[in-house]
Amino acid sequence: MFDFEKNFDHDSFLEWIQENWTHSIWYSSFYVAFIFAGKKYMADRPRLTLRYPLAIWSLVLGIFSIMGAVRTIPELAYMIRNYGIEQSICHPSYFYGPTSFWAYMFTISKAYELGDTVFIVLRKQPLIFLHWYHHITVLIYVFYSYTDHTAPGRWFMVMNYTVHSVMYSYYALKAIRFSIPKWVSMIITSLQLLQMVLGVVINVLVYQYKQEGHYCQQSFENLRYCFCMYASYFILFAYFFYNAYLKPRMAAVAKKHGLEKTAGSLAKKLQ
Repeated sequence: MFDFEKNFDHDSFLEWIQENWTHSIWYSSFYVAFIFAGKKYMADRPRLTLRYPLAIWSLVLGIFSIMGAVRTIPELAYMIRNYGIEQSICHPSYFYGPTSFWAYMFTISKAYELGDTVFIVLRKQPLIFLHWYHHITVLIYVFYSYTDHTAPGRWFMVMNYTVHSVMYSYYALKAIRFSIPKWVSMIITSLQLLQMVLGVVINVLVYQYKQEGHYCQQSFENLRYCFCMYASYFILFAYFFYNAYLKPRMAAVAKKHGLEKTAGSLAKKLQ
């Protein structure tokens, strides 16, 4: 255990967030206001490149996510190996020990990650609903869930750290124009989709455990919010995946088939 993990004052932060978790709603409101005001401001102005600031921003978040994954994956693996899936989902022991610090950092990082959108707005890149909806709902949910030590957060945190380790590293390389095959972005979106599927499955398991009378540290209210959140993410990411990867490929195949059919018809006429 590192000194900063050992010296982390979990109780003080828990008390602060229990009193102030609704700040996340204000942060989200200002964030949405910035999006619309920023897009309007940039409408008749040239886009900013910001390649190196974006590369540094993404690199910092990538390194942070890698560190978070490295420190939280072993704790999840230990829980599964020694106590089983149910305890890993239902017991909030990750709020103690080294992972306590990383649970705190995970919560706070969701506010900092709003900065991703600043680059999109200033660079005048397409800003889809999925992007900002995902940012604000995650921010509000993690602040809200920290207040009562929501146990499945162990899984959500590990999954998010892991996916973001790959995603932000990819963004950093793209920002410096490093050549990356198209399939890499497809894999990242696939990982995000898998994350949403697992999120839904975990929510279903929690509901099942609680219905059977087992102890599981997640309120039914939180469970409803969480299920709706992950289900909506799955739908939106699946739609994005289809439009970004499947639809163009299907169109290319259809076009090729159409050209081959036309060529075949012409050949018959010439015979």
